[in-house]
Amino acid sequence: MSREPLALINLKKKNEETGEEELSSRLEHCRARATRHIFLIRHSQYNLDGRADKDRTLTPLGREQAELTGRRLASLGLKFNQIVHSSMTRATETTEIISKYLPGVKKISTDLLREGAPIEPDPPVSHWKPEAVVTFHLTLFSSFMWTMAYYEDGARIEAAFRNFIHRADVKQEEDSYEIFVCHANVIRYIVCRALQFPPEGWLRMSLNNGSITHLVIRPNGRVALRTLGDTGFMPPEKITRT
Repeated sequence: MSREPLALINLKKKNEETGEEELSSRLEHCRARATRHIFLIRHSQYNLDGRADKDRTLTPLGREQAELTGRRLASLGLKFNQIVHSSMTRATETTEIISKYLPGVKKISTDLLREGAPIEPDPPVSHWKPEAVVTFHLTLFSSFMWTMAYYEDGARIEAAFRNFIHRADVKQEEDSYEIFVCHANVIRYIVCRALQFPPEGWLRMSLNNGSITHLVIRPNGRVALRTLGDTGFMPPEKITRT
């Protein structure tokens, strides 16, 4: 609601003036005019045996996947405005490979898009636990760590959604095309929130490595999902979900 044109106007000041035409004029000035195209890219396959983030580098296959994703994005013929990526190693490396195919597009790293546990999934599943819990699964603090993962990661990932997924600024005159390279949990949660689906259902979606999810945000705030986890541009033998 805070992004609606009416919320951007000082109504008290308006009430001291006369006529609805003045209000209509101000509303028109506060309306977004451009469409934002959001391309959410899941990082490529990485080394699952790495204990620390710096050790979880892309596998040879993962690097091939990133090359294919980069070529696919370049083939769209769009003028991309920026690449925003998670600061985690696997997302950063994926971005570096993709960016070779999009010369001149600025890259921005952020901690907000790091992988995490956005919200407890519904229905609950026994085969999945937040990354932090997996690390400490042999300790007495497992249950506590699980709760803390949702509490800390959830607030951060929600902040990422609010920060990045919104209609265009009123000053934006042309449609924009933005790439976000991050993680499966983050993308799934963002899709649920953007489409106003129950966010607890995020784990019901599956995303391949290097996949492309395309969201469109219209000036009126309406959101459309054009593609979810597209890897049709990859040979079948190159497709993974790890």
